Amino acid sequence: MIGHFGLVLGLALLIALALRGVNILLAVLLSVLVIGVTNGMAFQEIFLEYFPFGASGAFTFAGNFLLLFLCGALFGRIMAASQAAQGVAMGITRRLGAKRALLIAMLVCALLTYGGVVVFVVIFTMYPIGVTLMREANIPRRLYAAAIALGAGTFTMTALPGTPSIHNVIAARSLGTDLFAGGWFGVFAGALMAIFGMWYLERQWRLATERGEGYQATPKDEQMAAMAAATGKKLPSMGKSVLPIVLVLGMIAFPRFLLLAGVEAEWIRFTLAQPVLWASFALLSGAVLCYLLFPPVRKNFVRTAGQGADDALLPLINTAAVIGFGGVVIQTAGFHAFAGWLLELPLPPLVSVFLSANLISGITASASGGLQIFMSSLAPAYLEAGVSPEILHRVANLAAGGLDSLPHSGAVIALFTLMGLTHKEAYRDIFVVTVLVPLLAALVVVAAAMLLT
Repeated sequence: MIGHFGLVLGLALLIALALRGVNILLAVLLSVLVIGVTNGMAFQEIFLEYFPFGASGAFTFAGNFLLLFLCGALFGRIMAASQAAQGVAMGITRRLGAKRALLIAMLVCALLTYGGVVVFVVIFTMYPIGVTLMREANIPRRLYAAAIALGAGTFTMTALPGTPSIHNVIAARSLGTDLFAGGWFGVFAGALMAIFGMWYLERQWRLATERGEGYQATPKDEQMAAMAAATGKKLPSMGKSVLPIVLVLGMIAFPRFLLLAGVEAEWIRFTLAQPVLWASFALLSGAVLCYLLFPPVRKNFVRTAGQGADDALLPLINTAAVIGFGGVVIQTAGFHAFAGWLLELPLPPLVSVFLSANLISGITASASGGLQIFMSSLAPAYLEAGVSPEILHRVANLAAGGLDSLPHSGAVIALFTLMGLTHKEAYRDIFVVTVLVPLLAALVVVAAAMLLT
């Protein structure tokens, strides 16, 4: 009984510390200690076995996905340094106009993240541009932040097929599928998220305008506006800026298209069987194209590449720490009882997948962390129950992107910190577009998959 209490206490401690802004690695280690001690684990088991090197260990995950994080961060940093990311953003802005600022924010973030640019780089790219958009269109800051979250942290993260996102790669690597698994279901879910999310944001903008609520500047906004103005006249064209993203996505899709066309080759099978390596190579190729196309990045390439490598470390360590937390949790009797309860519920398998992946991601406040734990601990049971790997890939991805954005989510906290917002001011809108809307889309896909498969 004390072990079950300790498991709940450890989870509550992790959430409380994260909400207070405590470093996630420190929060995880303290929470792991509470869970391990109350469940009778020895210190060496906690910190030298289960947390670092278990099937869901922090170092196990970091070793498997270091290359993908590194290449993704390099690509994102070089896209920013070359001003290509800004070129994409300003190109869409000029075509749609500032009055469609929420749609612009969503589209730019979606395009950049779908092409492999790291979410944190996207946030920092959109903030300087967003100051101008918010000011011209008189948009409340909370709604602009929600539009960024919708574009960067929902359908391109878990739904759309082919993306080199860590979530898509985790599922492919665990199930032996490729990055396009369950593609049509993903496209359908992505469309639902984008449409309903934008409907909600536009409606809230209209209501805010009627109440007299609008944009309020901060001292940091003035600095960001000056930065955007200083670089705005020197940005590359949108057509040129989008080429590295097209290359990344094209390289990922090309082997799949060849296979569908009946072309058989060993290297094609290799690319589909090694999603981490091939996605990493595609991202690296995109970075090389940036180097060739854009002179600004060549001036300080070594420093920029070093900054990209640094950018990879914090997300990798934080994600690995959350997964290591799960690696300890899954060793407890309470988790095994919880998993057994989930598997024994009188529910169709896909509904059970939806429920279990959501709950685990909610506990860890991480879609990637929850998905990794789900794949290592529960996915084999669903495969044995007859769920196809391709459907399991997409449904589990969609489900993991539901409760991952609860208030203690690291990405939510980072976005609010950057934009000078509090949970009280802005979390309601974030909750709707990154939790409620993805949950709805995932449930619709579950229903469709049950009818069609």
